[in-house]
Amino acid sequence: MKILLVEDNQKLAEGLKKGLEQEAYAVDILFDGGAGERRILNRSEGYDLIILDIMLPTKNGLEVCAEIRKQNIMIPVLMLTAKDTTGDKIIGLDAGADDYLIKPFAFEELLARIRALLRRPKEITPNLLSVGELSLNSGGKELKIGDRAIPLTLREFSILEYFLRNPNQILTRDQILAHVWEFEFDSFSNVVDVHIKNLRKKLGTSYGKSLQTLRGLGYRFKI
Repeated sequence: MKILLVEDNQKLAEGLKKGLEQEAYAVDILFDGGAGERRILNRSEGYDLIILDIMLPTKNGLEVCAEIRKQNIMIPVLMLTAKDTTGDKIIGLDAGADDYLIKPFAFEELLARIRALLRRPKEITPNLLSVGELSLNSGGKELKIGDRAIPLTLREFSILEYFLRNPNQILTRDQILAHVWEFEFDSFSNVVDVHIKNLRKKLGTSYGKSLQTLRGLGYRFKI
């Protein structure tokens, strides 16, 4: 899953990014509200969740949230704020936020709020994805083929999850980079090809061949 974090406290933002990436999320950071709004309006399909601070330069988080809702962009929004009054919470929720977290907060609570938002609706983003004997549990970060657990790196897991959520669809290298890596990642890198090669090896003869290369187009997971 990919998250956009809009937070002007650089130390906090980088700390959250590091922690979330250790939990297998891909995270982009922006430091002001105007840039955040432009990114969301231009690339809304690239994100599964937005974490949005309220007090931001150029445009505050409430204004950003209200504007993207006006444009019918319904990505879940988790608001961050130092204000702890009922009135402030109501203002944030009325602007279109899905949840509200008070600073300072425990990282474990942030993770729990993120998991709850990404479970909505369950029928669209199920935790358990399966093809034959292959089963991937996105909640537990676990891949099994039959009864055998297959160890994956976090990047490999994210790539395979992306394929399983888009079976039989051709995914370009740029799409995979945009979904699994940061926005600024070098699109000329062969990192996608390397990870696909490693995934094939780990999936073995049963499912490695399902991960197909289409020259000049990209990859797909054929089921």
